[in-house]
Amino acid sequence: MPELPDITIYLEALEQRVLEQQLEAVRVGSPFVLRTAAPPIQSVVGRKVETLRRIGKRIVFGFESDLWLVMHLMIAGRLHWRDGMIGTARLKPASRSKANELAAFIFPNGVLVLTEAGTKRRASLHLLQGEAALREHDPGGVDVMDCTLDTFAQALTSANHTLKRALTDPRLFSGIGNAYSDEILHRARLSPVALTQKLTGEEIDRLHRAAQETLAHWIRLLRTETGERFPENVTAFRPEMAVHGKFGQPCPTCGAKVQRIRYADNETNYCPTCQTSGKLLADRSLSLLLKKDWPKTPDELEELRRK
Repeated sequence: MPELPDITIYLEALEQRVLEQQLEAVRVGSPFVLRTAAPPIQSVVGRKVETLRRIGKRIVFGFESDLWLVMHLMIAGRLHWRDGMIGTARLKPASRSKANELAAFIFPNGVLVLTEAGTKRRASLHLLQGEAALREHDPGGVDVMDCTLDTFAQALTSANHTLKRALTDPRLFSGIGNAYSDEILHRARLSPVALTQKLTGEEIDRLHRAAQETLAHWIRLLRTETGERFPENVTAFRPEMAVHGKFGQPCPTCGAKVQRIRYADNETNYCPTCQTSGKLLADRSLSLLLKKDWPKTPDELEELRRK
């Protein structure tokens, strides 16, 4: 799922292309993507994009007449930009699977296409009238990039959750998901299952700095990688990442093998040496199967696998 750094780069690319541009036409290719009926989606046709915002992991287009288009890409949604001939030919999306194209927004200088891989159709569009309606779509999480240590600590310790759950809760923190939470926790040298209300002041300070530094690092890296192009390779799995998606690979800090906890469609990746004092965290699927035989250290796990 595109997270804060990815959404930031999307917004910067959109600002260069659609800000102050008039939307000429909109085509909704899937009946599932549009989650509101009033005002109708055609209400934005002929109106300029006056502002662009991020709300959590959502991209918000502010149109004239106080109309707000809220786009949530979810896991598999992606944006694509196709340059076109200004003021002449009608613009059509480039050759892409019709099944994957959820919507197309035609501007004088190009077409913005929303696609979604797979068949689950989780990506969504909401067209809203007025700021009050827009605020209802804000989960209320703290913006880590701008918050003070005190604000961060208050949000973090407001309930006794695991660090992984707390960082990815949009009601607590804005725009952080599965991928960047792994990277933040690795940089902070903290276990993903440590409880928020059990942390010391020094650990909270370390986590606050790690969150800001990690997100800033990735914004810079993605900005450099994208340049003046539109971001087309948005993914949660990047070779530069320390632990996310790196199960079984060496930790770049200490060389120990990265481990994981799997649950539902996601997994948490961590370094046992850097983050859990050498302890192997219980993987639900395997630990339930092995019960008392579940290994306590990475070495014991390797020995079990060899058997």
